[in-house]
Amino acid sequence: METLREIFDPEFLLRNSVYIMLLVGFAAPLVGVYLILRRLIFLGVALPQISSCGIAFAFALPGWGLIPHMHDRVEERALALAGSVVFTLLAIFFLAVFERRGRGLVEGRIGTAYVLAGAWSILLLVQNPHGEHGMLELLRGEVISVSNLDMGLTAVVFAIVVTALFIFQKEFLLVSFDREMALTLKKKIFFWDAFLFTMVALTVSISVLTVGPLVTFGFLLLPPLITYQFARTMRQFILGASLVGGISGMIGFVIAYKWDLPVGPTAIAFLGVIFGVAFCVRKLIQKR
Repeated sequence: METLREIFDPEFLLRNSVYIMLLVGFAAPLVGVYLILRRLIFLGVALPQISSCGIAFAFALPGWGLIPHMHDRVEERALALAGSVVFTLLAIFFLAVFERRGRGLVEGRIGTAYVLAGAWSILLLVQNPHGEHGMLELLRGEVISVSNLDMGLTAVVFAIVVTALFIFQKEFLLVSFDREMALTLKKKIFFWDAFLFTMVALTVSISVLTVGPLVTFGFLLLPPLITYQFARTMRQFILGASLVGGISGMIGFVIAYKWDLPVGPTAIAFLGVIFGVAFCVRKLIQKR
């Protein structure tokens, strides 16, 4: 209890880190639900890495003389976010198109994209020591030095994403879960696909920028996979995934703070334990 009182103290130095973990924990699973519904789970693995490659590419642009060097933190974060969003959008568009057409081995393409994105991230960062240091922090999941700028930007982006997912939930679910029905109802499938993919790209990009690819991947898929085992309705699936993610993010931070561990990996490890327990409970229920 003493640790909780310290963490929730308004003067707590790491309060932005707490808020970030809660935001990512609650918001990312809402997007992950649609990846699972569309059977694009492997895409959830590749997208954070591709997003990281976009950030590395953005950091490399000033060194190539293509754009002026960024001396202002706001401009630097805006550049990184732009690179991340562009790379993520392009990747999710092409991979999703191939998946829908059913041509070739989709998992192979996603795996190739993941490997190439990782390789190019390293190659791009080798020439940028400043960017390399920042990316190494992201890869380790060090959610410690979160600025007010990052906090505000994340809150705004997630507010937009969550609002869109809530308002257009019916359309998103229809094109993700029952495309034949959507065609029968003459829904603009391409438009709603593009809209949903944009929300996915924004969520992945801002999450990678603040908590790193590992934590982003964990919160995208583990909470929905945990909830999927027990949810009987779509509402339970969506809300349950968000609650599992948010609560796990908070518990992960408390554990990491108390035992001086990296925040991101601790939260994901905790989610892994919950997933294992949920799997065992589900098996026991099925045997009865």
